[in-house]
Amino acid sequence: MQKKIFYVELLRVVAAIAVIAIHVLGPYRHLLGQIPDSDWVSAVLINGASRWAVPVFIMITGALLLSDTRPFSASYFVRRRVMKVFVPFLVWSLFYGLLAAVSLDGVNWTETIARLAAFPSQETYYHLGFFYYFLPLYVVIPLLRPAAQHQDPRYFNTLLGVWIALCTFRLAGLNLGIVEDLLLYGGYLLLGLALHRNDLPIKGLLFAGLLALIATEYTALSQSALQEKYTSAGWFSYKTINTVLIAAMIFGLCKHWAERIPPKHQQRLVALSRQSLGIYLIHPIFLWPIREWGGTFDMAWLTIPLVTLVVFVLSYWTSRALSSSRWTAWLVP
Repeated sequence: MQKKIFYVELLRVVAAIAVIAIHVLGPYRHLLGQIPDSDWVSAVLINGASRWAVPVFIMITGALLLSDTRPFSASYFVRRRVMKVFVPFLVWSLFYGLLAAVSLDGVNWTETIARLAAFPSQETYYHLGFFYYFLPLYVVIPLLRPAAQHQDPRYFNTLLGVWIALCTFRLAGLNLGIVEDLLLYGGYLLLGLALHRNDLPIKGLLFAGLLALIATEYTALSQSALQEKYTSAGWFSYKTINTVLIAAMIFGLCKHWAERIPPKHQQRLVALSRQSLGIYLIHPIFLWPIREWGGTFDMAWLTIPLVTLVVFVLSYWTSRALSSSRWTAWLVP
């Protein structure tokens, strides 16, 4: 299996694990002073160290779709790319709208009605918010293809440089209004292609990424202590330069390490990768009982990774079972 193909599979797996970790630790964040400080700090540190996961998924899309040099076909793109994701998103949104009504206290259909009514602009369940800024990027991809495939790299590099500047200004408080998500998430498509095409110095990526990670963690912890309540001070955003640097580091490390993984382990990771979107869609089902029964455990530094692993495995096997039937495979594309 070629390195340039396998490292993308590796990225999908580690990003899926990191996303689950973010959702496992969610209930801990706002319990400063209500749970042991060690548990709260552990949760915040894991949160800060996992924020790259969503950007990496977008970077993978950019690396694969913008590097495709075949003539662009709008009908093929909509049928095989957009609808393949959009239709399952609609069905899962309905399912989670129904699940939102169910709690240990009974069933509240008013909650389902409210969430489904708000569906056009707001997700029916917390993890589905990803699709509200990911799906519009399919409109951006055809617009970026000319710059991505132009013989003069200055066009592409200029776009990438402007995006990096905007992410830097975003950390400083810049608000781009209604176009912010499209611009700043769309830039990850460019970054994914740039890292896919070029082998950047791994030491440089590692230095910048670790520096950004340390600054991110320090700011979140110090500002929360200062305000006596949880806050990331904007540093946990997916759209700021610190997260860009961390995501680039993870992307580069996986690309660098992929060739060192023995072939037999590569095949296992590929099997996991094939279910990555299914895992993403399914995993809140297994977190539902945990959140209903309180959502937190002692020794968070240990229990958060353990719960993440268990939920990942359960979600994988569920997704694999659905994908094994032609009647349900479309739900976990």
